[in-house]
Amino acid sequence: MFDAGELREAADFVHRYVAPTPTIQWPLLDRATGLSLYVKHENHTRLGAFKIRGGLTFCRYLGSSIDVNRGIISATRGNHGQSLAHAASRFGMPATIIVPHGNSVEKNAAMRAWGAEVIEHGHDFQEAAEYAKTLAASEDLVMVPPFHRELVRGVASYGLELFDDIAGLDRVYVPVGMGSGICSLITVRDALGLKTEIIGVVATGADAIRQSFMAGEIIQTPTATTFADGVACRSPDPGAFDIIKKGAADIVAVSDDQIAEAMRLYFSSCHTLAEGAGAVPLAAAIAQRERNIGKKVAVILTGANIDRADYARILSGEKNEPRFKSFVEQPQC
Repeated sequence: MFDAGELREAADFVHRYVAPTPTIQWPLLDRATGLSLYVKHENHTRLGAFKIRGGLTFCRYLGSSIDVNRGIISATRGNHGQSLAHAASRFGMPATIIVPHGNSVEKNAAMRAWGAEVIEHGHDFQEAAEYAKTLAASEDLVMVPPFHRELVRGVASYGLELFDDIAGLDRVYVPVGMGSGICSLITVRDALGLKTEIIGVVATGADAIRQSFMAGEIIQTPTATTFADGVACRSPDPGAFDIIKKGAADIVAVSDDQIAEAMRLYFSSCHTLAEGAGAVPLAAAIAQRERNIGKKVAVILTGANIDRADYARILSGEKNEPRFKSFVEQPQC
C-alpha cells in the first residue's frame, strides 16, 4: 500500500500527537509461558488503544481533500470511535458516532468526553453501520469506514516502532477485527523487506476472517459471539481481506476461556491491563507454544478499554453471571 518513505512521513505526523509506545520483554511472562515474548504496549496510548494513530492520519486526509464542515460519522464498538472523536476534536470537525445497544458504557463515555455525539442504534455493529450510512446521507455528513488506506497508514506507525526497536523477529501475533492492525503490520513488514511471519488471531466464536482465509474467499457469518468486542466481526472488509490473504502467514482462533486466561496472565505477570481483543495475541502465542519455543516472538497488546465490572469478573474467573453471559452471546461486529 505504501513505501517506507510514505510510512515514515505518516509516523512523523502521528508522533506529534502520540508518543511511541514501548515494546517490553517481561521476565515473569517468559517464565510463565516458556517463551521469548516481546509485548508491544499499544494499551499505553492516551486512548488506551492503537486506533488513535489511524484517526489522526484519516482526519488529516479528509481536511485536505473534501469539505467536512458538517462533520464526520462512523459506527464502532469503541476504539475506532474514540480515535475519530479524538482526531476530529484536533482538526475542528464535529463527530457523530453510532454504537449498538449494549455497547461498553465506559467506551461510550470516553467518546463523549472527546466531544463526539454518541447515538445507540441496532443490536450489533452491522445495524449500527447501516444507520450511520442513513444519517450520513440525510445530514450531509462524511461517512468514515472501519477500513481505509489512510487509517492503515497511521496505524502502521506502531509497526515501524516495533520493527525499529526489535530486530530479527520471527513471528508477530496480532488481533484481527476489521483489519487495520494486521494490514498495517503486513504493509510495514513488506516495505522494510523483512521476513517476519504475521499471524492474525480471532475468537473461535467470531471467526469469519479465519474461515475466509482458509477458503480463499470472503465468508460472512450470521453472528460473532465473543466478549472480545474488538474482534467480534462477521463480515470481513474486502480490501483488508485481499491484503491479509496475500500477506498473513496464518489466521488462528482462540476461545473466550483462552482469552480470559491471557488477560489474567497479563495482569499477574506484567501488572498491565488488556481488553479482550488486546489479549488474543498472547492467547494464540501460548496455544502455539511448541512452534514458538526458541523463536523471537512479538504480541501486539492493542488496547486496554474494558468496563471495570467485566474486567473484575474476568480476573476473578467468573463467566456464568447473567449480565456477562448476555454480553458474550450478543451478536456483534
